[in-house]
Amino acid sequence: MSMNIAVATRRLPILWGRSGQPTGRPAASNSVAGMRARPNAGERRLTFAVMLGALMVFGVALLLVWVRLQVVNGGYELSTARHLAHRLEQEQRELEIEIATLTSPRRLETLARERLGMAPPSPGQIVSVP
Repeated sequence: MSMNIAVATRRLPILWGRSGQPTGRPAASNSVAGMRARPNAGERRLTFAVMLGALMVFGVALLLVWVRLQVVNGGYELSTARHLAHRLEQEQRELEIEIATLTSPRRLETLARERLGMAPPSPGQIVSVP
């Protein structure tokens, strides 16, 4: 059996194509480049199609990552905007309470009496306009 293996290794310089038949191209050397000098047109098209497909898959993957990052950034912005809206609503409520307190008739009457020395009008100070 070892003799058959040795005989088979002597026939290796003949290259085998896709059909399984010898191509007749002799090997230039024992290197990989010597064994396969130039790809044919079909192999180039297949390589181009595989590379184009890989590039498209990579592009789609990058697009999906970019979209996901945009969603995450949008979520952060939305959270910040909601927080700001809540804070502004709280401030608006506090300012409305302050306005209501400052314009209270009881407070205004007290300020008029104490600071300005005002008093209710006497009956002779009231004038009716026809």
